[in-house]
Amino acid sequence: MKLRNVSLIGAPTDVGAGARGASMGPEALRVAGLAEALIRRDVDVVDRGNLVGPANPWKPPVEGYRHYDEVVAWNRIVHDAVYAELKTGRMPMLLGGDHCLGLGSIAAVAHHCRDVGKKLRVLWLDAHTDFNTSELTPSGNIHGMPVACLCGFGPKDLVEIGGHVPAIQTKWVRQIGIRSVDEGERAFVHQHDLEVFDMRFIDEMGMRHTMELALATLDDNTHLHVSFDVDFLDPVMAPGVGTTVGGGPTYREAHLCMEMIHDTGRLASLDIMELNPALDVRNQTALVAVDLIESLFGKSTLMRK
Repeated sequence: MKLRNVSLIGAPTDVGAGARGASMGPEALRVAGLAEALIRRDVDVVDRGNLVGPANPWKPPVEGYRHYDEVVAWNRIVHDAVYAELKTGRMPMLLGGDHCLGLGSIAAVAHHCRDVGKKLRVLWLDAHTDFNTSELTPSGNIHGMPVACLCGFGPKDLVEIGGHVPAIQTKWVRQIGIRSVDEGERAFVHQHDLEVFDMRFIDEMGMRHTMELALATLDDNTHLHVSFDVDFLDPVMAPGVGTTVGGGPTYREAHLCMEMIHDTGRLASLDIMELNPALDVRNQTALVAVDLIESLFGKSTLMRK
C-alpha cells in the first residue's frame, strides 16, 4: 500500500559539509513549492517546521572529524524526529541539510523496521558513496561518512545512533549514480561488497535495467527508503550543491529512476539532501528537485493503467 501521508521535517544545518549553505536547503524546497506539489498528487502533507540543533562553528577537523560534536547532536535530533513520525504511521520526508544527516534518518528507519519486523532497502542516490572513515577521508567532512557509520564503521557516538550496531547491513543498500570516490574509499567499498551502480553501469546498461536490479526482490514486508542527494543529478540542471560532479544522470534518466521507485508502491521514507541555495541560480535546483519528487509520488506524462 502506498503511503499518502507525508510529514516534512526541516534539518537546516551544514555541519557535515565542506561548504556553507546547505542549511538553507529546507526553505528553498518550501519556496519551490514542495508541499503544494505533493498536495496536487493527493498527498496529505503536514509541515513539522525545522528542527533546532547546534550552530556550525566552521572549524577545521580534529582527529579526522570536522564538527564531530555538532554532527552527533544533529543526527540524534534527526533520528528522534524521523522515528516519531514512523511510529505514527506517517512518511517522514527529511529536508536537508547536508548528507551527514542521512545517518540519523536511516538509523531511525532501521530502528522502526526492527520494531515492526520489516525488511529494509535503502536506495542511495548520490554522486558519492559516502563510505569514508576518519582514516580514509581527505577532508574530515562527515557528510562523506554516513553510509560507513550506518554499517558500523565509525566512532561509537555515531554508529550507536538508533540503538543497534550496525544500524544496517551493506547488503540492504543500493547506490545509484556514483561517479566520485576517494582512493582509499574505493578499496573499502570493494572490501565490504557495497552494491554500487555507478555511472559507467548506467551508461552501459541504461537506467531502466539499473533500477530493475536496484528494486529487485522488494515485497510487501519491505520498507523502501530513498536518500536523495541532489548532487546525484548532473550539475547542468542542478548547480545548487556544494560538491558538483559532472556526468550525472540526465533529466529524463532521473525522472525514470523516480517513476520506477513510485511504481513499486513501497516508498515509505525519504531524504532530500545537500541542496545549497547559496550556490544555485534562481532556485533552479530546488525546482528540479521538487519536479522529481512529484515523479516519486506518481506524476508522469500519461498515467499508465
